Amino acid sequence: MANKPSIPKGTRDFGPTEMAKRNYIFETIRSVYALYGYQQIETPAMETLQTLMGKYGEEGDRLLFKILNSGDYFKSITDQELTERNTLKLQTKLCEKGLRYDLTVPFARYVVMHRDELQLPFKRYQIQPVWRADRPQKGRYREFYQCDADVIGSESLLNEVELMQIIDTVFTRFGIRVVIKINNRKILTGIAETIGEADKIITITTAIDKLEKIGKEKVNEELAQNGLSNEAINRLQPIIELQGSNNQKLDTIASVLAESETGKKGVDETQFILHTLENTGLKNEIQLDLTLARGLNYYTGAIFEVKAIDTEIGSITGGGRYDNLTGIFGMPGISGVGISFGADRIYDVLNTLNLYPNDSVSGTQILFTNFGTDETRYIMPIIATLRQAGIRTELYPDASKMKKQMTYANAKQIPFVAIAGADEIKNGEITLKNMLTGEQTTLSPTLLLSTLQKTPI
Repeated sequence: MANKPSIPKGTRDFGPTEMAKRNYIFETIRSVYALYGYQQIETPAMETLQTLMGKYGEEGDRLLFKILNSGDYFKSITDQELTERNTLKLQTKLCEKGLRYDLTVPFARYVVMHRDELQLPFKRYQIQPVWRADRPQKGRYREFYQCDADVIGSESLLNEVELMQIIDTVFTRFGIRVVIKINNRKILTGIAETIGEADKIITITTAIDKLEKIGKEKVNEELAQNGLSNEAINRLQPIIELQGSNNQKLDTIASVLAESETGKKGVDETQFILHTLENTGLKNEIQLDLTLARGLNYYTGAIFEVKAIDTEIGSITGGGRYDNLTGIFGMPGISGVGISFGADRIYDVLNTLNLYPNDSVSGTQILFTNFGTDETRYIMPIIATLRQAGIRTELYPDASKMKKQMTYANAKQIPFVAIAGADEIKNGEITLKNMLTGEQTTLSPTLLLSTLQKTPI
């Protein structure tokens, strides 16, 4: 007996209904991006490991899906190297490519390769899948879509303000209540300097970024294991526990970071963004969260993260400022800032809260029954006219029994069925059946079209 087929853990199939919902998500995000002047690009699913490695930190490198070289990939490996089982050394010889981990690094590579074709600042959006060799769990998948928007070639903080407006608009359209969290990596750098551990900024940000997941005690344990002194850990506690309004937090942290030029700059940038947003009519809360770190190493300024209020699912959008990401590809000094909507998590939130609009799953509006050659010859021009008018129309392909055709219409939740038999053909008419009420009416093809156009489906 053949093994039952399966898919890899952390991946999902999506049927027609699910795809209709996902397309609603993509089209909503795409339409908002277009409102703000963003243009769409795409990059390959595969990138060279030279492009990907070293851009996401040690954990990110570990989670990269690596692709075996084609052909005899063992030809450059010695027996001794196989016996030593040095994974890192072996993978550099066995694998030259990997699946993209996110869309930002490929975008930076794209900018460098196409620099002569681009008008800076360049505003792009990209909606494509990414892959991470993570442990699958609720809301965390190995294959998932990101919906990115980035501005590169501008240091203006108005870009950050605009991205916050995009986030607010998208989630308002979805009907999802969210809190938009903001912090600044310069503030975190200032904190590291103030507690006397400036050289451990990556260790500190990586640890406190897990605060919500593992709790303060575990974070402190991780900090101690990575070499932070007890004094530094104790000095960090009141900062990460800071409460109050955004302005109160800013005032307090500005005082704490008074001796750090980098920290003060982070406070000033955050203050500008928050104050500018006050007059833009946002529908969702903006919250300064000094524990927000965003684990990716390339962030250098403002960082963002979005959480749904009415369901527990983790971050559903994130992003931030990166000052020199293109520098690693030979194009230094180009600043950028971007956000990424997690389409798969948004999909789960919309399902959990039942927030999809009725017309988001736009199936067939009318099914024409099939009784044979003469009947189909009669209805084909009518079907063509309905489709030209934008009515989603199906013809049942086989001349089957009426019960089978009606069962098909019910299974697909098609609201109307059109019937054309000998009497209808003789009189130049169509019988229209409302599948919800069971009511039947006989109409001319012209009246059929106008009836369907007036009926909200």
